[in-house]
Amino acid sequence: MTDFVISPPPQVALPVAGGGRFPVRRLYCVGRNYAEHVREMGNDLREPPFFFGKPADAIVIDGGGVPYPSHTHDLHHEIELVVAIGTGGNSIRADLALEHVYGYAAGLDMTRRDLQAAAKAAGRPWDMAKGFDHSAPIGVLAPARLIGHPGKGAITLSVNGVERQRGDLQEQIWSVAETIAYLSTLVALRPGDLIMTGTPSGVGPVARGDVLEGHIAGVGGVSATIS
Repeated sequence: MTDFVISPPPQVALPVAGGGRFPVRRLYCVGRNYAEHVREMGNDLREPPFFFGKPADAIVIDGGGVPYPSHTHDLHHEIELVVAIGTGGNSIRADLALEHVYGYAAGLDMTRRDLQAAAKAAGRPWDMAKGFDHSAPIGVLAPARLIGHPGKGAITLSVNGVERQRGDLQEQIWSVAETIAYLSTLVALRPGDLIMTGTPSGVGPVARGDVLEGHIAGVGGVSATIS
């Protein structure tokens, strides 16, 4: 028996390597965290990290389809390292931050670039450019107890077999530990939170029928098809 007046939404969860599912609470995204991507977008390297969000139900499980969204003619791919928080906290110290990580995955921050550019020009939020349906394909979650905490390694994205993005995790302006520490001063992190940690250079448009394949060394991959 329940007193909900409508059926509650299903719990969003990611598959975990070795079995089980990781329940997702919130999805935070770091903007401009690789130097070359900052430059290609015409921004300043000296800025502290800033964050935007995507709804948890924007997640697409690895291998799923991503319908080309409405109100855009410039849908872009962004390959990112995803961090899954296992234990939460406020004002977490950077030297202890990795103790709060359950695991890692590869993810795609799909972006309506034309809507984002218009929002930037008008000084408006990015929500509809970043947080639309199916905007966050994420691969299988690899527990940190199995893979450790990757601080370097290739991060790549190919479209239809042609490489578009290539970088290295060690090129992040803000490390995973620093990102967790800073974000936890703004909000209380909780178990089930995900953090997408920014993308290297090479972002670009995709079209219906394109097959996206991302990979992060030592972590895993993510794939999606634009429909």
